[in-house]
Amino acid sequence: MKMVKSLLLGTAAGLVAMAGAQAADLPVKAKPVQYVKICSLYGAGFYYIPGTDMCLKMGGWMRAEFGQNVNSSLTFGPMVGGRATRTDQNDYAQRTRGYITADARNQTEYGTLRSYINVGVSQDSPNATAFGTLSVNRGFIQWAGFTFGSAQSFFDFYSPAATQYFGYTTQSDTGDTGWRVASYTAQFGNGLSGTIGFEESRRGLVVNTGTQVVTGTTVLAGLTPTAAGNQMGIRYPDVVANLRIDQAWGSAQLMGALHDASGGYYGTTAGTGGPGNTTGYALGAGIKLNAPMIGAGDFFQAQVNYGKGAIAYLAYLQGAAGVLGRTAFTRYSGNSFGYGWLTDGVYTGAAGGSVQLTEAWGVNAAYEHFWNPRWKTSIYGSYLSVNYNDTASLALCGMTGLAVAAASCNSDFSYWAAGTRTQWNVTKDFYMGLDVLYAKLNTASSGVATLASSGAQPGGAYTLKNQDAWSFRFRVHRDFYP
Repeated sequence: MKMVKSLLLGTAAGLVAMAGAQAADLPVKAKPVQYVKICSLYGAGFYYIPGTDMCLKMGGWMRAEFGQNVNSSLTFGPMVGGRATRTDQNDYAQRTRGYITADARNQTEYGTLRSYINVGVSQDSPNATAFGTLSVNRGFIQWAGFTFGSAQSFFDFYSPAATQYFGYTTQSDTGDTGWRVASYTAQFGNGLSGTIGFEESRRGLVVNTGTQVVTGTTVLAGLTPTAAGNQMGIRYPDVVANLRIDQAWGSAQLMGALHDASGGYYGTTAGTGGPGNTTGYALGAGIKLNAPMIGAGDFFQAQVNYGKGAIAYLAYLQGAAGVLGRTAFTRYSGNSFGYGWLTDGVYTGAAGGSVQLTEAWGVNAAYEHFWNPRWKTSIYGSYLSVNYNDTASLALCGMTGLAVAAASCNSDFSYWAAGTRTQWNVTKDFYMGLDVLYAKLNTASSGVATLASSGAQPGGAYTLKNQDAWSFRFRVHRDFYP
């Protein structure tokens, strides 16, 4: 009996051991691997790049726009680049634009290190480029208070894009292309900060009226800073500084800039000599006030600017990639037209003459009201006044290709505009809206101007007359970021 019992116990022990060995050989379900780990340090949408401490956010947007009576330019609007012929004037224009963004951040012993890039494509109609124009409108590195790369200028404050679809005609705004900066921002606490740095020269035109000829298929827009004897090359960057406060009630900023406004040669060669070096400047002040007592999300914004020899701080001049996109306001109506030169300074080409700096001042204001979370309407307006002394004014009127009698010559001009935009936020990341703009150009000079013929532009006598225009712009926009 004892033998049978021992045999049974031994057999059972053997079976248990065998079962345990077999169980150990069975595959064990692996723990799930988290390939994407959420990074909550910098807000929604960031995740850790696997194997690093760097957080990355990918995003972007897509947009389609349609404009009526925009004078062939969705960028500059109805008072720039007008033609006098029926065949090359486009009252209707269309734009397709899309961008991909990447924002990478991680911590260092000196604070957050951030790199950001926004790259995309834009195509306007009519446009012979099948796939549009590739552009990088933002690309910068921020670390320990420094900003290096293409960013918004630290002079800019008022945001036209926040309250209107029509462009940056008379604001201090570096627009879609951004601006090349190397600046340092100090945080003083309680929302107070200050920035100082170097920025790419925000150039207006310095005109040598002795060598410059008004040319181009668009009369008055044919001047270039590279024309012989016109403008000195860039010697140093603009120096830009601001003092800013951001708090629950809104924000405010004071800013200033120093700018090289030196001319080139008196003639077309170095042997003719040139005027002395000249420095221009710009000053500005801006404010934004939140108004939740009127409507959730409501706000008012405004900025006033003054400049002498620094016109591009008061009027947006840049085309693609920061290239000078325009040198004048211009609009034609039949056999009349209005115009106004946008320059940093003027000199006559006579030996011993100096650059006469252009004075200008401007103001912008806007209010946006939210009717409810899905519907909002903004009202906005702007005014710009450009003034020349007598020497500069007469020299501009006498340029070859633009003959204005001395008796009726006065190169001072002004521009103002008012508009309203209503937007339907279909979802939090998809909207449609309509912007209606009225613009008025109070022309430089009066009487009759004799224009030279060039290309499709017919020459002859034109009556100088104030111009106005109603323009319309419809937009469909979709964001695709968290």
